[in-house]
Amino acid sequence: EADRLGFGFSFYHFLALSVDTLQFLLFLYIQQLNKVSLRTSLIGEEWPSPRHRSQSPDLTEKSSCHNKNWNDYSHQAFVCDHLSDLLELLLDPEQLTASFHSTHSSLVSREAVVALSFLIEGTVSGARKIYPLYELALWQPLHAETGFSKTSKAFSFYKLEAWLRASLTGNPFGTSACLKSGKKLAWAHQVEGTTKRAKIACNTHVAPRMYRMVVMSQVYKQTLAKSSDTLVGAHVKIHRCNESFIYLLSPLRSVTVEKCRNSTFVLGPVQTALHLHSCDNVKVIAVCHRLSISSTTDCIFHILTPTRPLILSGNQRVTFAPFHTHYPMLEDHMARTGLAAVPNYWDNPMIVCRENSNTSVFRLLPPCDFYVFIIPFEMEGDTTEIPGGLPSAYQRALGQREKKIQIWQKTVKEARLTKDQRKQFQVLVENKFYEWLINTGHRQQLDSLVPPTVGSKQAAG
Repeated sequence: EADRLGFGFSFYHFLALSVDTLQFLLFLYIQQLNKVSLRTSLIGEEWPSPRHRSQSPDLTEKSSCHNKNWNDYSHQAFVCDHLSDLLELLLDPEQLTASFHSTHSSLVSREAVVALSFLIEGTVSGARKIYPLYELALWQPLHAETGFSKTSKAFSFYKLEAWLRASLTGNPFGTSACLKSGKKLAWAHQVEGTTKRAKIACNTHVAPRMYRMVVMSQVYKQTLAKSSDTLVGAHVKIHRCNESFIYLLSPLRSVTVEKCRNSTFVLGPVQTALHLHSCDNVKVIAVCHRLSISSTTDCIFHILTPTRPLILSGNQRVTFAPFHTHYPMLEDHMARTGLAAVPNYWDNPMIVCRENSNTSVFRLLPPCDFYVFIIPFEMEGDTTEIPGGLPSAYQRALGQREKKIQIWQKTVKEARLTKDQRKQFQVLVENKFYEWLINTGHRQQLDSLVPPTVGSKQAAG
């Protein structure tokens, strides 16, 4: 109608996006878990001391997992030490004093406890089923302990805090628990000259479906390839792997890669997030719902993703390239994780940091440097090509390279070499190829594909 009348109006449809304010406050607060303190590094203690220092011996014992992001003991200690602050953060303004602290009569709203379920969940009497915090706090038999009043439809601040302190325990399905008491997997075989430090463990035999986890730490100079039920729907944590080639060809729930170097990771479709942190010279090949990277250097990402990759802080020389491989079950695994070939925003990353706010922090791989990646394992399945194909510029580059190979083959054929000349020529070509394998580091990749000897059987799973 506006066009008919000659008006120059344009109409746009906006998608409203929002987050729960209280949950977002909690998310911001817990970022302090990784804050750097100069005094801490000098004297080995936190300063200034938190208001409520936990004295639980379970929280102070040395964990086998020293990475704070992975250490569930650190997470529990942080929540216990800052529980009052967390609860005060969620109070309505009228429940606070002039100095923004709680009083003996402060009430915590149901909405606040629902938000706190973002951080805390639990079970009843050690049962297997897991409930969000607000369901436990509102359970009738616990009203006296949690301080819930049906009249005010709110919780007593001090009763709720006391109940939480008395009830909080470590995450039985977290990374620390998985490394400490999970099922150990001997997926990687020992390479001569390396130390036996690799740790691979899972909790899939005891954890509920949404909490299945596989942890891989300190894999060194290995080629590890798996497609198994142990991986299906699992949260995969990869830590401190070096000079390795790791193929996890199953539908995965999430993947975190930290402090890895000089390695290649080929992943099955990742249903939620794939995150890399503090990695150097790593290549990642994956279909994923979301990719985010922080503090990486000289890493290459061959990605198929329906969302824009997030470049967080601390990255240098990031390269993005189109997804360039396939394996027989890939499209079936993509369907199981709800991922499709389109849309694909591999080449449109979003920079989410103050430094390097221009595009110089990343580049797109030049087509002349592009090669397809062949997964060297036989599997059953119907996928025979790269999902969605390749962008035209990269497809043309492959076509031009194929023409050069055909011209080379034709030239050799037309040279009409004698039998001895052909043998001599073959030796020269093989020597040059062997030199190239050594200079590029690809020899290790090929050598590591040789199956281990009978005496070094790998565990199932």
